[in-house]
This record gives sequence, structure tokens and C-alpha cells, in this order.
Amino acid sequence: MKKVVLVLVVISLVLSMAFVTGCTKTAEPKPENKLKVTLYINGTLGDKSFFDSADRGLKMAMQDLGVDGKVIEGGYDPAKWQPDLEQLAQGDSEIIIIGTWQMVDALTAVAPKYPDKKFIIFDTSVDYSKGNLGNVYSILYKQNEGSFLVGALAAMVTSSNMSLANKEKIIGFLGGMDIPVINDFKVGYIQGAKYIDPEVNVLVSYAAAFNDPAKGKELVLAQYDQGADISFNVAGETGLGLLDAAKEKNAYAIGVDSDQYIMIKDKDPEAASHIVTSMMKNVDKSIYRALKLYLEGKLEFGKAESLGLKEDGVGVADNENYQNLVPKEFRDKVEELKQKIINGEIVVDTVFRS
Repeated sequence: MKKVVLVLVVISLVLSMAFVTGCTKTAEPKPENKLKVTLYINGTLGDKSFFDSADRGLKMAMQDLGVDGKVIEGGYDPAKWQPDLEQLAQGDSEIIIIGTWQMVDALTAVAPKYPDKKFIIFDTSVDYSKGNLGNVYSILYKQNEGSFLVGALAAMVTSSNMSLANKEKIIGFLGGMDIPVINDFKVGYIQGAKYIDPEVNVLVSYAAAFNDPAKGKELVLAQYDQGADISFNVAGETGLGLLDAAKEKNAYAIGVDSDQYIMIKDKDPEAASHIVTSMMKNVDKSIYRALKLYLEGKLEFGKAESLGLKEDGVGVADNENYQNLVPKEFRDKVEELKQKIINGEIVVDTVFRS
């Protein structure tokens, strides 16, 4: 009888443990759902500037904020962009990020159909007066402010005794297209140069494409042949040709969007050595900032926000090459002008209405 009781007790204990274990398993919290984000590139990665910066911003958010992100390269055929965006809106991403003025019409058509989706567009803004765009947040950049600084630097370089500077007061500007956002760079660049020296001559070229490095090189070689000793790349992938031209002509270059010295120094150190600095359009930081605000419940959709020097939306790359090539007095002057812009002592021209 005692043996029977002992067996029953053991069985009871085993069943109790199994029950408790089973309850413990079911009580475990489920992993928290990650925020799903898609970055759609209306072009390709590899430009070492604009789109690569956007990609970097998403990767920062994936690493630091736990975002579940993916990047889709849409290529350069505009006919594909709106259908692609429509398909993404039907998918499982909570936020879809796109950029450039070329995506405005597609976004304006697609976003109202999917009010439960959130859209972030950078480097441009939708027209909110058209209505039904309360699920869109637009990021603008005060590229004119950053361009003022590199224009001032270019003017100082061309009039200096730096090793690659010539006797001519001529600087260059390469634009991908003759469009407002590119011209906003241009007006700031010219104003900054003229602020330092009104006699500086600025050669302006447009490539009519953002993905044609050969055209960019051809145009900038012509600038250098006309006496420019430094030129500013505002042309995306096309601007990689400017960097090649600077290497070939043993002249100076100014990069754009990303720190192009850092981006190419391992692959092509000779070309990188000619990049005195880059005008940083901090697309990466702005995308990271937007996603962080969204996770905190603070991102305001249905509006556009403009980020300048004060908000760290733009800036000048301060790397080893900048420190080694550019005299300290020039770097100090750039910092002085930056503070004057932030403080409102200098108002930078813009092609956009305030």
C-alpha cells in the first residue's frame, strides 16, 4: 500500500511540474514586433553621395533602433517608379521612404489611397494643399547654407598659395540638372564665393543627368582647361566624373552629400587626395532622426521640415584630408561663417520661397 501511495505521489509531482512548465512557456512574452521600413531608391546605390547616404541612414536605424529595414533599387526608368510605390504600399512595411522631386507625383497619387501607411520623402516636399496627404512627412535641406560655406572655401583656395591653386580666380560648379534644388546649391555657392572675393568667376555646367560620370568628367575637364582650379560636385553619380577630372588635371574638388573623401579613399586614394572637403547633405542623419521620432511618437506627418546648419541637416566634412590640405585660417573662417549663418548675421540666398 505504501508503495502505491509513493508511486501516486511521484506521478502527481511529475504532472504538477509539467503543468507549471507548460504555464511558464505560454506565459513567456512574445518578441516585440519590429518597425518595418522600406527605402525605395529611384535610381541605384553606389553613387558615393546622395542615395548611399540614405541607405546609410536606414542601416543606422536598423542597428541602433531595431528597425526591420530593406532597400529596393528602382533603377532609372521613371515609368516603373509609381507602380513600384503602389506595390510597396500594398506590402507589410509600416513606413515607406523615398526621395527626390522626381517621386513627388507618384507619392501624391499613391499616398491618399493607403491612409494606414506612412510615407517619408526627403530632399523635396509634397504639396499639402492638394489634401489627403496627412500620412506624408517631407524632409527639406538648406543646401544653400552648406554651399555658402564651400563656396567661401573655394574662393579662398583659388586665391591662395596652395600647391594646386593657379593664378586665376576661377572656380567651377557641376550640376546634375538645371532644377530648383540643384540651383539652391548654386546660389549659395556663388554667394559664399563672392562674400570672400567679389572678383571670383564661377563656371557653371549642367550634365542633364545624375547617372552619367563620363559627361560629368567631360564638363569639368573643360572647366579646368578654362582656368578653374577647384570645382564643386552637385551631380550624384555624374559627379564621380568630376572627381576623375580633378585627379587627371591635378586640381581640387569639392564633394557633395556624403563625405566623398572617406567614401573613395580606399578604392582610389589618388582621386580622394584631391577632395578638399564635401558639402554634407546629411540625408543619413535626417532619416535616422525621423525614424527615431516616429518610434517615440513625435514625428509630425502632414507637414514639411527644413533642416539647415543649425539642425545639422547640412555641413562641411571635417576629415584628415581637410585638416591636412586646407590652412587653419581657412578652416577657422569657414567655422566663423557657419556661426554667423546660424546666428542670422548672414542670410543665404535661396531659389525657394520662404
